Amino acid sequence: MLSNQQVAQREAVARALIDSGAVAVIRMGDPAKLMRVAEAILKGGIASIEITMTTPNALGMIEHVAQEMGDQILLGVGSVIDRDTVKRAIDAGARYVVSPIFKPELVEASHLYGAPVLPGVFTPTEIQMAHEAGADMIKVFPADLAGMSYIKAVRAPLPHLKLVPTGGVTPENAGDWIRAGAVAVGVGSALTDKKAIADGDFDILTQKAKLMKENIEAARAEMA
Repeated sequence: MLSNQQVAQREAVARALIDSGAVAVIRMGDPAKLMRVAEAILKGGIASIEITMTTPNALGMIEHVAQEMGDQILLGVGSVIDRDTVKRAIDAGARYVVSPIFKPELVEASHLYGAPVLPGVFTPTEIQMAHEAGADMIKVFPADLAGMSYIKAVRAPLPHLKLVPTGGVTPENAGDWIRAGAVAVGVGSALTDKKAIADGDFDILTQKAKLMKENIEAARAEMA
C-alpha cells in the first residue's frame, strides 16, 4: 500500500513533466560536457532532463547532476529495463523513470519510490495495457515510424491517454506533436546537437531549447 506522501510526490513530478512540455534525452560520457549541455538546455527553458542508462557511468552522472543542479532541473533516468535499476537510479537522484519497453514491475517499482514512470510502447493495445498497469504517461516509441497522425488516431478512441512521443521530434516540429494530442515530447539528438557540443558552442543548444519551448507553448495556446 503506497502512502499518501508517495502518491503526492509522484503526482507532483508528473504534473511538472507535463508542464515542461519536453524531456531532453542525454547520452554523454563526459561529465563536464554533460553539465554544460544540461545548463544550456535549462537556459533555453527546458528543465526536464533524462540521462539514459546507456550513458557510461550513468548512475554516477545522475548523482553528479542532481548534486550540482538540484531543484533547478527535473532529472530523470532513461533506458531502464529492470526493477533494480529503478531503485538505484532514484537513490542517485532521478525523480522519474523512462523505459523503451513496458514491464509491470517497472511501474510497481517506480511508484514504490514515489516516482512517475513512462514505459515505452507502440501499439494501441500495448498503450492501453501500460495505462491500466498504472503508467503515469506513455512513451510512444519509436514515434517517427508512425508520425503525428498516429498520435491523433490513437487518441481519437482513447482520449484519456497521456502520450509522450519520442523519436522524430525536433525543436521545429515539437508544437505539431502537441497539436496531434501529445501531452509532452521526448527529444534527443535533434536538441543535443553533437557538432555544437564537440565545438563547445553550447549557445546553439540554448537556442534550440528556446525554439522548442516557444513552439510547444504556441501550440498549447492555440488549443486552450
